[in-house]
Amino acid sequence: MASPELGGGDGSSYDFHLRSLSAASRDSAAAADPASDPTSSNPRVCEMCREAKEARDEMVARAFPVMSKLFQRCAAAPTQAVASTGTLLLLSRLFSTILQFFLNFGEAVLHDADGSLKTFFRSCLSREFADPIVAERTLEFLIANKTKILGSFPTLIPLFYPLLLKLIASNGEKLEKKFLEVLPLMMSAGSFLPLFLSLMDLPMLVVALEKVERSSGTLIGSSIATIQKSAAPEMLLALMDEAYTGSAIEDSSGISGSDDSSPLDLADPMFLDLLKDENDGIAAKHWISPTISSTLQAAVNSTQSDRLKQSLEMAPRFLSLYFATALWDVNDSLLCALIPVVMSRYAAMFPDKVFSFEVRKRLSDFILAAFQRSSDIIAILKKPITDRLGEAYDDPAKTELALHLCWAIGEHGAGGINRTDVARELFENLELLLYENLATRNQDLIQWV
Repeated sequence: MASPELGGGDGSSYDFHLRSLSAASRDSAAAADPASDPTSSNPRVCEMCREAKEARDEMVARAFPVMSKLFQRCAAAPTQAVASTGTLLLLSRLFSTILQFFLNFGEAVLHDADGSLKTFFRSCLSREFADPIVAERTLEFLIANKTKILGSFPTLIPLFYPLLLKLIASNGEKLEKKFLEVLPLMMSAGSFLPLFLSLMDLPMLVVALEKVERSSGTLIGSSIATIQKSAAPEMLLALMDEAYTGSAIEDSSGISGSDDSSPLDLADPMFLDLLKDENDGIAAKHWISPTISSTLQAAVNSTQSDRLKQSLEMAPRFLSLYFATALWDVNDSLLCALIPVVMSRYAAMFPDKVFSFEVRKRLSDFILAAFQRSSDIIAILKKPITDRLGEAYDDPAKTELALHLCWAIGEHGAGGINRTDVARELFENLELLLYENLATRNQDLIQWV
């Protein structure tokens, strides 16, 4: 049966474009042939299938094997020892329309797009997250299909949010607006707490990525500008392999020196956690790493890169959206789990004065808003709140947090009908404890002088 001709001459027919894609899926050299340009044929086939009123099922059935094979070529390209120019171009220019075809017509051919989407993240984006074209098209694809993805694949974006954070850390403010549209999609029950910690540590992620870059070259595995393979993405994957499998990695560089120029300490859990691609549901622990102080000191003492400066500006804005979404969508149970983590990070963040001020303002505003929205949680959080106020004399930031907590509890401490007495007693005890700690601190300062 002849396939329908949806257009006249000038190469606009369905058969012509399908043959072009088929040739590209078999031989990457076809990608360089102007007469069979797959980057124009791919969207045309998708458009024809979408607009067809008759024989749509036949058109989709014929296109699916070709699209599937082309996607497999794109996914396999970064793992090949030598990737051809045509295949690399296919990888960066075709993935969005191929995945779009799977999302639009997967049901018609009994294809679950979940596997294809995960293959793209794991095989393609994990090596190409720093490429500005791939990064932008990835965000545009997620934004255009957010309703479909939330409905059919709700765990996809929460699973790969660490990889998307590496994407924005590498590409900076030029993609911030689009990233903000994707950020709420990263929040789920399993990613809610780890995502907060990752947003707090966005500047540290930039430091880790730049450390990899200094050790192994550009982060772009297949740069569109140079079509040049880099070892840096392979190093990231080796680090993740060690984190997930426990296998040892040889440090082949053998270079020693300062923190800026030396290779990564591959046994350091801080970097292993920061550089992961997938959410493991475990709250980050790397602020207690023995190397955190020296790493931060080296970053503070050296000249800040443009990427680090941009991350210090973006992270507070990302936290604002995160907290706004949490207060709107999240239940009290997750809020109760988040607030102690927020308090624990009030004095533990990247040591930049402006960044610390902006972040702490958002942390204190969130705690106040959470108590205002759900005053019942004040009594539930009695122990972690008391513990934090017990540390008030130890650090100026902790003292500031204690003052905010006392004020917030006094302002919104009614605690509901069944918890009024508990909240009032908590406030009185916390106020007394806080002033005792402050008095002790002042006395110690006087004796020291």
